[in-house]
Amino acid sequence: MTEASDQNQGSMDSAVRMTSLSQALRWATGELTAAGVETPENDAVLMAGHLMGLDRGEVQAKAIIGADVPQGFEPMVQQRTQRVPLQHLTGTAPFRGIELAVGPGVFIPRPETELLVELATQRLRADLAEGIGRPVVMDLCTGSGAIAAAVAHEVPQARIHAVELSDEALVWAQRNLAPYKRVELRQADATEVPGDLVGRVDVVVTNPPYVPDSEPPVSPEVTDHDPAMALWGGGADGMRLPVAIIRAAAQVLRPGGYMVLEHAESQADAVHQAYEGTGFTSVELHHDLTGRPRATSAVLAAREPESDGPDVNHHQHGVQQ
Repeated sequence: MTEASDQNQGSMDSAVRMTSLSQALRWATGELTAAGVETPENDAVLMAGHLMGLDRGEVQAKAIIGADVPQGFEPMVQQRTQRVPLQHLTGTAPFRGIELAVGPGVFIPRPETELLVELATQRLRADLAEGIGRPVVMDLCTGSGAIAAAVAHEVPQARIHAVELSDEALVWAQRNLAPYKRVELRQADATEVPGDLVGRVDVVVTNPPYVPDSEPPVSPEVTDHDPAMALWGGGADGMRLPVAIIRAAAQVLRPGGYMVLEHAESQADAVHQAYEGTGFTSVELHHDLTGRPRATSAVLAAREPESDGPDVNHHQHGVQQ
């Protein structure tokens, strides 16, 4: 038996001998720390909670009173030490107060993406206050359906079109969006303009693939488990897809419509320029809870009326007034 095998066997033997939840949590925290997991104690508690049907506080309370180790805990911890994402092991990901079903084949929604929902819902509530009774939303590159589900949950008056190209991700989106009757899920390329929505959308929100080739992720949870299709933006700067999506959004938005797009910290200036070069105004950079540039919003400028002779038309309008 190899030295590594001896160590793994020793870890499992120590786990098997444990009889209390508190012992198991300490063991799991140590194993996850050694494996390089960023939040070992949190993950240990959440895995135990998943198996016990309890929340974090309830697990900690059970540990204090000497509860037993939940069945399946040790093998789950061993999978996590192999850097299988926690969300794949539990089958769920929390997002903006809702539980999403996730697993292999779909991008796991991140807490920082909740900023997009906050910005989109603020705009939608303003639209409602101005008399737009059923605002239309497009969620481009919906993935698991996280943004569309959260917006539908928080602004039930909105009609939402969620767009996703991946067959695998679409399965998860269908599951997560099924409870929301005002959400239409479309399998399509987010860079293509749907003819039935040209000029009709009030808000476009998107967390597109944007990882630059020059900034590859290093976390095994990302490199080994997130779909490549959901990560890479195209090109050294990662801007190929974001720029194409901004151009498509400019076609579906009504004049005065609002767009918010998540991006990498290094892309803030490029996104600003892409907006301004596509007819958007009021470009604004937004920071996440860690203070990093995370998203940029903009408003589509009103389209200039077409005319044969601007000077003549201007004079005619003056006469008519």
